[in-house]
Amino acid sequence: MSGQDCRPMRHLSAPVLAVALATGALFAAPAHAGEVFAGAYVHAVETPFTFETGEGGVDGVVGYRFDRIEALSAIGKPAPYVLGAVNSRGDTDFAAVGLSWTIGKGALYVRPAVGLAIHDGPSENFGPNGEHYELGSRILFEPEIAVGARLSDRVSVEASWMHISHAQLFSSTQNPGIDMMGVRVNLAL
Repeated sequence: MSGQDCRPMRHLSAPVLAVALATGALFAAPAHAGEVFAGAYVHAVETPFTFETGEGGVDGVVGYRFDRIEALSAIGKPAPYVLGAVNSRGDTDFAAVGLSWTIGKGALYVRPAVGLAIHDGPSENFGPNGEHYELGSRILFEPEIAVGARLSDRVSVEASWMHISHAQLFSSTQNPGIDMMGVRVNLAL
């Protein structure tokens, strides 16, 4: 089987599927505020924050960002979000929840965010050199940052970086993480 991918096809795990269904229910419910977003990301981009995982492909990402939380004005009124990412090659899919901040009121802005993700990646994955490539924990941190441009009152587009890893909390020697870079479109409701 030289030159072919020998990994078995995986299906969405129950937690990822549950979050995806909850996200779909949010889209179907009458919206009072917030925004929906969708994008495409290159999966497993090499950066200084990750090691080789043997993964690749493209992630389709959909999500919902709620209204900013006024009660959290001391930390900048973040907006809670939920998102789901499905990989085109059957590699790691994940769902995340977190808080995001929008910095800038003009046409250009920055959107940092931090969340927690649950994924369906392999629990054991070894590279040709015997090193562990799995993500180390089912629950991972999900920091991200985006640079965006407002195209209208309701539509914006963002270049975005997302990262999932356990920050070496579950293993001081192993934490490959996965970085995704891509573009997403936001539609305010």
